[in-house]
Amino acid sequence: MTARIYKPAKTAMQSGLARTKVWVLEHEPATPRKIDPLMGWTSSADTRAQVRLSFDTKEEAIAYAERNGIPYRLEEPNPRGLIRKSYADNFKFGRLGAWTH
Repeated sequence: MTARIYKPAKTAMQSGLARTKVWVLEHEPATPRKIDPLMGWTSSADTRAQVRLSFDTKEEAIAYAERNGIPYRLEEPNPRGLIRKSYADNFKFGRLGAWTH
């Protein structure tokens, strides 16, 4: 069972970069989830899928995986582009989109 090492992305509800500075090691599920016929809940017998480890650096996460013999897949974060936009741009005269109320 391979593990995935990645840096989590910023959620849509965040304006800051909280919880995006750590590296996370997550195990991929070994078996698919099963649906309970009585309640309809999904369950799994795979307890490793519930473990989510956080590390300060990418090197610490890789060292942990190699020290414990865990095969891993490293996903590098995409660089975030710079957005140059101000609130006043919504009201400027030559804006591209049509103004609707």
